[in-house]
Amino acid sequence: MKKLLLLFMSCATFYGVNAQIATPQPSPFSKLEQKVGVTDVTIEYSRPGVKDRTIFGDLVPYGKIWRTGANARTKITFSTDAVIDGQTLKAGSYSIFTIPNADAWDVIFYNDGETSGTPKDLDGKYVAAKTSVEAHEIPFNVESFTIDINNLSSTGARLEFIWEKTWVGLDFTVPTDAQVTASIDGAMNGPSLEVYYASATYYLENDKDINKAKVWIDKAIEMTKDNPRFWYLRKQALIHAKAGSTKTAIAAAKASLDLAKKADNAAYVKMNTESLKAWGGM
Repeated sequence: MKKLLLLFMSCATFYGVNAQIATPQPSPFSKLEQKVGVTDVTIEYSRPGVKDRTIFGDLVPYGKIWRTGANARTKITFSTDAVIDGQTLKAGSYSIFTIPNADAWDVIFYNDGETSGTPKDLDGKYVAAKTSVEAHEIPFNVESFTIDINNLSSTGARLEFIWEKTWVGLDFTVPTDAQVTASIDGAMNGPSLEVYYASATYYLENDKDINKAKVWIDKAIEMTKDNPRFWYLRKQALIHAKAGSTKTAIAAAKASLDLAKKADNAAYVKMNTESLKAWGGM
């Protein structure tokens, strides 16, 4: 086997081939991309393993700055501003440093550009946000260091760090409502059918001005009167009902029901039937 390898390397050199061998990394790179509301959140980090070692309090000492992963600095990027514990992070990229302790971690978002390595001390002028969060013991072992984004909502999520038998979670929020509202306001200068429908839906589902939603959905229904859509009419029924216009809500639900039956859409037949019974329309 050794002779074959030497022969291959000799041939590669003779023919000018740059022989390279791909080998697995002990702490493989990972990239997480998650949409939170209308904000794109990207995390780039490396994932060391436990490998029968004691991690926190030993390999990762308590009370010391940790790069929160292996190899290059762990980096998080927000496409819009984000808020961490009342502190605003401007849209952009940040290194994530942590200072683990047995009961709590300090989590620091650091913005000194592309500088590599872990600083011996943190420079306050680069600390964009810093907070302390509880560390929780979990009843099972997580072999590979993991960063995740969970508890997703339209306005925020939870950044999670999990390794060995430790879980740490940090909540953050994003300005979804401001972004969507500005988008709607801009689009309303010359709105299309889809804009009216999407805007009305957003206002309905996020408890905003239901009378505005009613105006917009009615415009969408008017624009589709020659080719009515049962899902549009269903949305009109829900918005009118929430606005207190039960009579028109019932009329819209009945129209949606008839079209849904023709389309053989059982889900919309069921939803409209249940609403009509609740509103006294059947």
